[in-house]
Amino acid sequence: MKTNSFSVIRSTLVAAAAWLLMSGAQAAGLLTPSDGSVPPLTIKDHHVDVVIEDGYAITTLEQVFENPHDRDLEANYSFPVPEKGAVSGFTLWIDGKPVTGEVVEKQRAREIYESEKAAGRDAGLTEQDAYRTFEVFVSPVRAKGDTHIRLMYMQPAHVDTGIGRYVYPLEEGGVDEAKLAFWTAKEEVTGSFSFDVWIRSAYPIEAVRVPGQPGAVVSQVDSGEWRIQLASSNAQGPASVGQNDDDVAPAAQGAASMPPTQSGQPAFRLDRDLVVYWRHQAGLPGSVDLVTYKPTAEGRGTFMMVVTPGEDLKPITEGRDWVFVLDISGSMRGKYTTLTAGVQKALKKLRPEDRFRVVLFNNGSRELTSGFVNATPENVQAFSNQVANVSPDGGTNLFAGLKLGLDALDADRTSGLVLVTDGVANVGEVQQRKFIDLIRKKDIRLFTMVMGNSANRPLLDAMTRESGGFAISVSNSDDIVGQLLTATGKLTHEALHGVEVNISGIKVDDLSPAKIGSLYRGQQLVLFGHYWGDGQAKVELKGRVSGEDKRYQTQFVFPSIATENPEVERLWAFATIEELNQQIADFGEKADIKQAVVDLATEYGLVTDYTSMLVVSDEVFKRHGIARDNQARLANEEAAQAQRAQRAVPSRRVDTQQPMYSGSRPSHGSGSVDLWGLMLLLPLAWLAMRRRVVA
Repeated sequence: MKTNSFSVIRSTLVAAAAWLLMSGAQAAGLLTPSDGSVPPLTIKDHHVDVVIEDGYAITTLEQVFENPHDRDLEANYSFPVPEKGAVSGFTLWIDGKPVTGEVVEKQRAREIYESEKAAGRDAGLTEQDAYRTFEVFVSPVRAKGDTHIRLMYMQPAHVDTGIGRYVYPLEEGGVDEAKLAFWTAKEEVTGSFSFDVWIRSAYPIEAVRVPGQPGAVVSQVDSGEWRIQLASSNAQGPASVGQNDDDVAPAAQGAASMPPTQSGQPAFRLDRDLVVYWRHQAGLPGSVDLVTYKPTAEGRGTFMMVVTPGEDLKPITEGRDWVFVLDISGSMRGKYTTLTAGVQKALKKLRPEDRFRVVLFNNGSRELTSGFVNATPENVQAFSNQVANVSPDGGTNLFAGLKLGLDALDADRTSGLVLVTDGVANVGEVQQRKFIDLIRKKDIRLFTMVMGNSANRPLLDAMTRESGGFAISVSNSDDIVGQLLTATGKLTHEALHGVEVNISGIKVDDLSPAKIGSLYRGQQLVLFGHYWGDGQAKVELKGRVSGEDKRYQTQFVFPSIATENPEVERLWAFATIEELNQQIADFGEKADIKQAVVDLATEYGLVTDYTSMLVVSDEVFKRHGIARDNQARLANEEAAQAQRAQRAVPSRRVDTQQPMYSGSRPSHGSGSVDLWGLMLLLPLAWLAMRRRVVA
């Protein structure tokens, strides 16, 4: 019976995935004008290396662009901005030698690039298009020749309820209509493709999963060290690929020999995100981990503190009210199957004592339900069918949808608002400040499912944070079961609100995030900051659960010298830049805040809305007075990475002498999973969350 049920589930997911792939959402790739005025280049090779360790991930992408035509051309490569990802390295091979880029104020970088391009000299540029995409420009790609580039970006690697998740984003989301009208993306890799991920954890990992990629080889090196490899090639002879069972892989899967890609077929298409999950061993203790960088005893140090709470939040049992606010605009076409299935199954999981409303929005807003209706099987089925019969079209009046969803709340019932959107507001009110003011008028938690890689994360995060809720990104490539395992623990448990962290006994400053907000069951807290000196520090985390104060304490040593993790400096800088960008989004652009972003980005070598990474010859850098600071920073980071790779993964836990938590961290356990029961939830299940007053 279980086997038959699982087969049905698998078939359903495959069919849904196939529909999504046919929806035509723009992918990462080389951009060519849609009118065909410029002959297209090709992506010859695309190789991705990822190392996930010490609480952050470093992604290195190497690509070779090929120009099969008789004249020199410019390459314009576009890919989605990874969540909390910052480009820290851009290298272009000039005259056969790699030249590392430097971060320059955006307008100046563009002017220098255009000048070198006009002169016919080799140059490269990486820019950020707001929250949507990174754009890479390389000129020239010589006639009948190749151009080799390398991009590097880094981001925190969070673990939620014992499940880690890494996404290599490739789907752009299809929300930028002007871009779609002008450009055609060529996403095929014609030569060779590889995706190589190392997970190196001091905590034991039980299983690793790569959904939707049956050719992935998953192998275990040690209790906390795993490797994932995916490769394909148009080269002669068999490609080296492997097998990955459709269920969670508990151990290494053997490699299999498969025939090479057929002649004329691409080695890989960059049109679907690559997602990797890993699951930590059940029963691990709650913990505080500390990663530091302090090259000299006298100087300033930088730290990343990761708090993984123990299990002590009580379950919730009483009935609740849910408002589902669903985006049915045209940009949701490639995501609506995922949305519909989630809403249908989430409604079926509501209890008889629960009530719900369903609000839809595109150019305007309307309600499917006439006020709250009881979650009876008949009501659930009727409104599930109505949601499924909607055809997405039109613009995105997000403000109107939220406003209608916030109407008619019952003050005597605990309530949660579930927003599902790609978050690109382009009709009606679009100012972020107005959205914040709207949320503040109601005492309700907002839980946001962010669909796709081009969603307006700054807006959605700001609203969600203001309400004390949380936002979760979902890819069309996500593992439904994996996402459910991460989310179900948040359905029925209390949350810690108004969270604050106090550190005494040592001087600390420049903390990010400055305002933490809420922590839900299984969520980690990642805190960046600077410190001076060294020695014992007392750390207190406090908040409120159902209006009652809750405190957790520990103490540990901040080191005098620490040189293993120089990347922490960039991670701190990027987290700080994100908060400055949030101020700009909330209150408008101010000269001093913009300059602060530019100063941080140029000092720490980060691509932002106001800075770009420029690659020109050493002579041109010198002529323009651009110091080679990022080149030196990259060399230091790469040396540290090479040293870390040669030794066992050390424990970063610092609260062993005085544990902050007495219980084990929440996890989904390693036992068997009732997949059919889980499928009744689907991704939106976690959105049925109880509201808690912060007062």
